[in-house]
Amino acid sequence: MLADKDRIFTNVYGFQPWNLPAAQQRGDWDKTKDLLALGNDVIIDRIKASGLRGRGGAGFPTGMKWSFMPKEPRPDRPNFLVINADESEPGSCKDREIIRHDPHKLIEGALVAGFAMRARAAYIYIRGEYIREAETLFAAVKEAYDAGLLGKNACKSGYDFDVFVHRGAGAYICGEETAMLESLEGKKGQPRLKPPFPAGAGLYGCPTTVNNVESIAVVPTILRRGPEWFASFGNENNKGTKLFQISGHVNKPCVVEEAMSIPFRELIEKHCGGIRGGWDNLLAVIPGGSSVPLVPAAQIMDCPMDFDGLRALGSGLGTAAVIVMDKSTDVVRAISRLSYFYKHESCGQCTPCREGTGWMWRVMERLRTGDADISEIDTLQQVTKQVEGHTICALGDAAAWPIQGLIRHFRPELERRINERQAGAGMQEAAE
Repeated sequence: MLADKDRIFTNVYGFQPWNLPAAQQRGDWDKTKDLLALGNDVIIDRIKASGLRGRGGAGFPTGMKWSFMPKEPRPDRPNFLVINADESEPGSCKDREIIRHDPHKLIEGALVAGFAMRARAAYIYIRGEYIREAETLFAAVKEAYDAGLLGKNACKSGYDFDVFVHRGAGAYICGEETAMLESLEGKKGQPRLKPPFPAGAGLYGCPTTVNNVESIAVVPTILRRGPEWFASFGNENNKGTKLFQISGHVNKPCVVEEAMSIPFRELIEKHCGGIRGGWDNLLAVIPGGSSVPLVPAAQIMDCPMDFDGLRALGSGLGTAAVIVMDKSTDVVRAISRLSYFYKHESCGQCTPCREGTGWMWRVMERLRTGDADISEIDTLQQVTKQVEGHTICALGDAAAWPIQGLIRHFRPELERRINERQAGAGMQEAAE
């Protein structure tokens, strides 16, 4: 279990004020000038050495992502850092806690990461529904400017760096990095074709790196304590600490910082007071937000909660939004509800996603009531494969994977509903 002294987010529950004096007492903005004095490439090398992987879902090595940025930006094409605070994945609620209670960790991280990538400015794209969080973030950025920590000669380092906060309008698709860049530019939030990748031509056509809130917020602490300290947690290729967001049928839902690779059972027992109704009552778990396939209880019990451990089970860590479902759950209805969400949030740019998400939801609704034929289960599986991997962004995959997980693990339940409905119809015909 992670010791309190090793926690990065020491105010995740808001027991202390979020403002600058309180943040400085917790160790934020402590000799930030010295961190910048390490130099651009040394900072990137230390983040690489720490083993930090992106905390937004894909798990791409953060230091490597930073190293793709141009080393000598052209005056007419400055580098930019864009921070993804859109957090619209159902089940995810960690970034809002950072912004609400520890915003200076994010702002200081933006400065350090931006400096490492030779960026001119950072744009924080915050989800439209996060009203209070946005208010806190605007106020915290103003505090940092007033204290000379941002702007001209930031932290007296000789480096000029600006931070802009941009509020979204509540579109899930804008959590995808290139759709976010389109939205920032004032256009309709629709993903761009890649290449060019954002590091080559991103925001306003300039080299851009898009990172998650948590990925950026941990950077100053990693540099202060050393990459070896961060790399001491977790299994190989899954290093560091991580904010887990556990919701659903546990006794105490929570957001908690833990070491990567903690076994699922230990995570739930230590922080959530166990499964509602006991461990025998566990049905399935969606381990990484609604876009990853669910995992049945028997498989996930002792699984390490990290990128590789969950990939081995045919799922993923994603944002570590752990949705726990006990045996009272109508699992077909739950997945059908997710299908409706992806149908609603599809931007409509790609035909497989625009047409496929609605079709898959309609079939899921019929499977929910059993008003289908057994053969339609295989047809639905085939359609998910035609959507997955055939769209510009990953929303097609996100719509397909929950259904694939349901068919893989709960096919007998789908067949039972169909057979019962057909048997009931047969009995009715006989009675007539």
